[in-house]
Amino acid sequence: MPEVLTHLWFGNDKAIEAAEFYAEHIPDSKVHRVITARTAPDDRVADVVEFRLAGHEVIGLNAGPELFFNQAFSFYLRVDGQEEVDHYWDLLTADGGEPGPCGWCTDRYGVSWQVIPRQLEELSGDYSTEAHYRVCRAMLKMGKIDVAALQAAYDG
Repeated sequence: MPEVLTHLWFGNDKAIEAAEFYAEHIPDSKVHRVITARTAPDDRVADVVEFRLAGHEVIGLNAGPELFFNQAFSFYLRVDGQEEVDHYWDLLTADGGEPGPCGWCTDRYGVSWQVIPRQLEELSGDYSTEAHYRVCRAMLKMGKIDVAALQAAYDG
């Protein structure tokens, strides 16, 4: 049976550090193994780290600075409530991470994340009513998602 995994090339040589950070701070995350690919005993080609990130299997690669992440790829971190939004947003934007619009941020390793509370999904519905439109307009003005402000927009 085929298997789909996410493969991330860390152009900043931080794959192992990032995997360890995620494993420490995100539930159901764990580093499985780290290996160094070589063509000869003294010829390091790449470091590979296999890890689980919130139950999702990921491979991280340190293979040189040729490639870097951009916002076209992000992890969608679905959370419950403002407390979890605040916790993960603060964690991911700390120490060199960057806040972005509409719940998006970039961590110190260059990986983009969307920190999205379930409440946003619920209040957005299928974007077919005036209340859903108000939620969308409110969200588009936010950096970190504010659950109370979304609820207020929904309520009108």
